[in-house]
Formats: sequence, structure tokens, C-alpha cells
Amino acid sequence: MSVLSSLKKAFKSDGSQNFPNDLESLWMPFSANKHFKKNPRIISRAKGMYYYTPSGDQILDGVAGLWCCNAGHSRKPIVEAIKRQAEELDFAPAFNMGHPKSFQLSSKLSQMAPKGFNHVFFGNSGSEAVESALKIALSYWREKGQESKKILIGRNRGYHGTNFGGVSVGGIEKNRAQFNKFLPEVYHLSDTHNLDKNAYSKGQPNWGDELTNELNVMIEKHGSENIAAVIVEPVAGSTGVLIPPKNYLNKLKKICSDNKILLIFDEVITGFGRLGKSFASEYFNITPDLICLAKGINSGTVPMGAVLVQDEIYNAFMDKEEKMIDLFHGYTYSAHPLACAASLAALKLYEDEGLFERANKLSNYWEDAIHSLKGLRNVIDIRNLGLIGAVELEPIKGKPTKRAYNVLCEAFFNQKTLLRVTGDIVALSPPLIIEKSQIDQLVENLKITLQQTE
Repeated sequence: MSVLSSLKKAFKSDGSQNFPNDLESLWMPFSANKHFKKNPRIISRAKGMYYYTPSGDQILDGVAGLWCCNAGHSRKPIVEAIKRQAEELDFAPAFNMGHPKSFQLSSKLSQMAPKGFNHVFFGNSGSEAVESALKIALSYWREKGQESKKILIGRNRGYHGTNFGGVSVGGIEKNRAQFNKFLPEVYHLSDTHNLDKNAYSKGQPNWGDELTNELNVMIEKHGSENIAAVIVEPVAGSTGVLIPPKNYLNKLKKICSDNKILLIFDEVITGFGRLGKSFASEYFNITPDLICLAKGINSGTVPMGAVLVQDEIYNAFMDKEEKMIDLFHGYTYSAHPLACAASLAALKLYEDEGLFERANKLSNYWEDAIHSLKGLRNVIDIRNLGLIGAVELEPIKGKPTKRAYNVLCEAFFNQKTLLRVTGDIVALSPPLIIEKSQIDQLVENLKITLQQTE
């Protein structure tokens, strides 16, 4: 009998009706499909801090789903808002039409944003937010009559989604190697990861701000008159939680401002309380020109992405005859009514429960907890900021990524804990509703898993 047949038989015997009959048809994203379908990790419902398997096992969520369920799972105010919206208005076209909640949400996000961000462009994901921001940046300079400004600069190990623009400015090689076709005139700064200088840093590491000099070198080589934008994640999440060195982002901003280069912050992960503030730009007290958002925008309930746009950039597109389209870009589901309703409810929930402030107050406890794992076998670094953390592991010789993947599987099956792994790094980003006792349990479960996994 196959593993799948055995599992289905077990689930059937305890009354579960939620296990799928067929796993083969689905081609899962960013997944080891062959291994998964032999050893499936199925979750069928969720509530608060926990997922549940079809057989009823309770799984502690250590990664807020996928960096996104900041308010926890199946929160009633958000669920009810989605239900009401589906009954009232299921869909509205976004091209030359609008619906009330799209304007309400834009206004709310503008109020939360740094000063000068009074306009919002919606998409359906972080990938689309990045794609939109890159297009806005490039077309902005054309609107300003500076058509030579076409160069985009990203960063090694950066992650900006999986569309061609995002993969082009992104710098995770595994995400690029299969395709080998990217936007032209894109360059990359070095990442800030350096175990020799910054291992086991608590919060922002001391070394690394001098790496911003690479941008000066690129400007000298290519000319600021040819560079449109620089895009970075304030905290590089998907590559394994790389914390920006002290003063690094400040220097990057100054260089961009001095040379009239737009700075784009990809806050798909850091937005909505992950660092204890509405946005990382607020946490670091740095104002970029465009901010990409998604994930926590509605606590992961309905696909949505957004770009916060500085007034100066938006206004550059408005100097046209009023019946002309000002930006030839958008999506069928931009500002979808259900997504907007979910977001308005989530933002109110964040505010009512003080979840951003709560994350800030928990950050020191979180830091101490995850750094208690120092000294365990195979652990070579631990890093953190806000309610984000990472435990980096020594790779198995000749088998990179296998050790962390083993940890992922062992934690789920044996410790009933959901982790996120990338390369040989275990990434942690729990829902902002996590209690101190659940932080203790999460770290203890990870400790046991690391001790038991080769």
C-alpha cells in the first residue's frame, strides 16, 4: 500500500473528509513535488496561532503562513467582512471604474504611510507590486523627459517576486538559473551577509554600511543620468533574513537622493507590523520613493498587492489631457472588492488589538528566545529584528539545502510545527498575536528538531 493510500485510510477511519483523493494533478510552486507527494504535509483548516491537519493534529504556525497572516488565522472580523462583501459586490472592473472600498482603503493606507505618500496602485501579489513599481519608476523618468534613465539596480540575494521584472532585479541564483532571460541593463549590489564579521548579531549588525560604496562605483561607471531606480528589501526575508547593517539604508538613501535615483523599498514582508511599526521605512526613519506591499495587507486572506507612490511621482503622470489614460498598466483584479474588504478589516483589527505595538514589545523576548539556540550542533548563525528570526545551519557536505529541508519535515511531522526554510536557513516570522508561552514552545520545538536531525 502507498504512503498516500495509508494516510487516506487512516483519515477515513477517524471520520476526516478533508484529505484529497489525488495529489498528482497539482504542480506545487517552489516545492519538491516528488518528495512531497510521497510524504504529504496537508493542512485543512486554521485558527489563531495554529493550523490543523485532516487527522486533527494541531500545528504551531512559526511563519505566519508564508510571512503574511500577521493577525493569525481565520480571524472573525476579517472573515465576516469577506462574507459581507461577497454578498454585496463580488467583483468590480478596475479600468475606468471604481468601488467605494478601493478608495477607502487607499485613503487608509495613505494615512498610515510616511508623509508624501498619498497615492496607491493596487495589484494582486508582492510580485505584481514589484512589477508595478518598476514600471512606474521607468515611466516616471520618461514623463520627466529623462528617457536615458533606464538602468535598474537590485541586490545579490534579493527577492522581489517571480515575475520577469522581479527576477531580473532579484539576486537569488536558484530563482534565476532555470530561465536565463532577464530585463536588460540591470545590475546588482553585493548582499550584506558576512558570517566572519556579523555572526550571531542581535538586531542590526555593526559591519557592512561601507558596502553602499558599490552604488557610488556603479554611478561613476554608468552615470546617474542613466540610472532609474534602486530596489532593496529593508530586511531581506526570503533569502534567509538578512538584517541591514547599521547606517546601511541611510547611506543608500542619501546616495540615491544626491544622484536623483529613485529608491524602492520592497516591504512585502516588513510591512504591517513585522518590525513593530506600520512599515520598515518608519522603523528605520527613511523615506523611499516607492513602497511595495502585499502579504500582511489583509493578513494573507485574499490575494492583494499595492504600491505606495510619492506625490511627486504620481503628479508627473497627471499632466495630460484629462480623458487620456495616464498609466498603461494594471490587472483585472486590481483592488478586488473582497481583497479591499479584507484589508480594511485587517487594518482595523491590527489597530484595535495594538498588534504592531505588541510586536515591538515582544521583540526583546523573541530575540533572547531564538538566540538561546546558539551552540546547538550544525547552527552557525542566528539573527533577528522585530518579530523576524533566522537560524542558519552548516550545509551537509555536497548536499546543500538538504539539512534545512530535513528540519522542515521533521518539525512538521514530529514537533507539529510549521517552519520556513530557504537554502540551509530556518526562517521564523510568527503571527503578531503570538504569546510568550508560544514563543517558548516554538523555540523548544525547533531545538528538539535540530538535535534530532542530521
